Amino acid sequence: MTETAAEGPLSGLRVIEMGTLIAGPFCGQILGDFGAEVIKLEDPGSGDPMRQWGRSLPKGLSPWWPVIGRNKKSVTVDLRKPEGQALARRLIGTADVVIENFRPGTFEKWGLTYESLAEANPRLVMARVSGFGQTGPYARRAGYGLIGEAMGGLRHVTGEPDRPPARAGISIGDSLAAMHAAMGVMMALHARERTGRGQVVDAALYESVLAVMENLFTEYDLTGYVRERSGSILPGIAPSNVYPCAGGEMILIGGNGDTVFARLAEAMGRPELAKDERYATHAARGVNQAELDGIIAEWTAGWRLDDLLARLEEKGVPCGRIFRAPDMLADPQFQAREAIVETDHPVFGRIKMQNAFPKLSETPGRVRWPGPALGQHTDEVLREVAGLKETEIADLRAKGVI
Repeated sequence: MTETAAEGPLSGLRVIEMGTLIAGPFCGQILGDFGAEVIKLEDPGSGDPMRQWGRSLPKGLSPWWPVIGRNKKSVTVDLRKPEGQALARRLIGTADVVIENFRPGTFEKWGLTYESLAEANPRLVMARVSGFGQTGPYARRAGYGLIGEAMGGLRHVTGEPDRPPARAGISIGDSLAAMHAAMGVMMALHARERTGRGQVVDAALYESVLAVMENLFTEYDLTGYVRERSGSILPGIAPSNVYPCAGGEMILIGGNGDTVFARLAEAMGRPELAKDERYATHAARGVNQAELDGIIAEWTAGWRLDDLLARLEEKGVPCGRIFRAPDMLADPQFQAREAIVETDHPVFGRIKMQNAFPKLSETPGRVRWPGPALGQHTDEVLREVAGLKETEIADLRAKGVI
């Protein structure tokens, strides 16, 4: 790998990350993974709450922080104090991008409007991540990811039909908003090459969820159909389900295309199913979905998972196990593509985490270091980026600004 490639495709880009938890910081993580210099401003007292979030706290630290804080520099600044706001303005003046995910109006209260920041730094791109966006009647409401998931339509269609809506098991709404913000940043930077000016990227949680809801709204608009919770299936798409295997294990099989279903029927030793008028076409399989799933489940229940995977893979039928963390670590595909990497942590030692995605052939992203200690880079950044003297840094520290 060349030195340029090692630096990443966003090398030379400076990002000021202001915000907490997931929606804003995951946007910063994405940009940092691909080489941007991400300077994270944190409260001097406690820092980002993600430093203490998680089901468990081994050695008193969150396993979540090393991931979402990776490749970032931590600078402590009290943004509630005028001196802290002035310091933030000074740092933003040197940046290409600023990311914030406070409730709309907070930046304005601190005197950090985009207009005033862009007056000093016209090329600045500001990514604003919030529950409902910067405009509209709901703009000032508090909006966590679960609210965006519900408003965007995801919660209603997730789970079993006879139970309340379920969650995905991860903070998918926050992550989707962060990814849309990161896409918006790159679009704005590309436009800046033509115009010479930055702009505001307004990423709302509920809209980021809505963006991935496929044809949910258009189908209702055209037919009046309201999509409901359907558990492990999509109504009318068959076979595509979770099926039992011997010993209590499970397998996922996707055989809903006509040619794929024919291969599945052959693997089952029942090629006549592909010619049966009840299952011969996509539409017919959708109508007879429950009956077909029962036939397949009866067959899969007599197989050990590994043997069944080999059988279906031999016949070209999409299938797979349901992966957990131990399965991922042991799987040769994860290993071959370095999907999981190790990095050194000052407290935990060697720790594993997901790599930077997607993969770029010439300038890939990478994990350079895990989430830093609170304020680890304060003096370095204030000296080298903000241009402060040691006496000025000491004065700010004495006043509790940093």
